[in-house]
Formats: sequence, structure tokens, C-alpha cells
Amino acid sequence: MKKNAPLAFRISSELKKSLEQIANREARSISQICEILLTIGTEVYGKEGSKYLHRYLGQQKEG
Repeated sequence: MKKNAPLAFRISSELKKSLEQIANREARSISQICEILLTIGTEVYGKEGSKYLHRYLGQQKEG
């Protein structure tokens, strides 16, 4: 698949640290890890629809 669409956004320093740790453990770049996680998330969303997001957002409110 050709990669030709840049994407930039801000995240918390805690999330960045977690992504760096994952990238180090997996011997991959942060960009690769983000792409993998975004791909997984969009695939699950495609199967479950908004229930997927609501489940996560519900967990955030409880914590």
C-alpha cells in the first residue's frame, strides 16, 4: 500500500511515552506502532461500529 497521506496531531506526554516503550519493545518506530494501532482500531470499529468507541469512552469516565 502506498503511503502518501501525512497526518499530524498532538497527544499527551504520557501517551507518547507509552508509544515509545511499545516501539522499543517491538523494535519498530513510533510511526509504525501508531499506524498498526490505528489500523487495528479502524478494523474493530468497522466490525463493531460506535459500540467500540462507546466502550472505551465509558471506561475513561469511570477511571
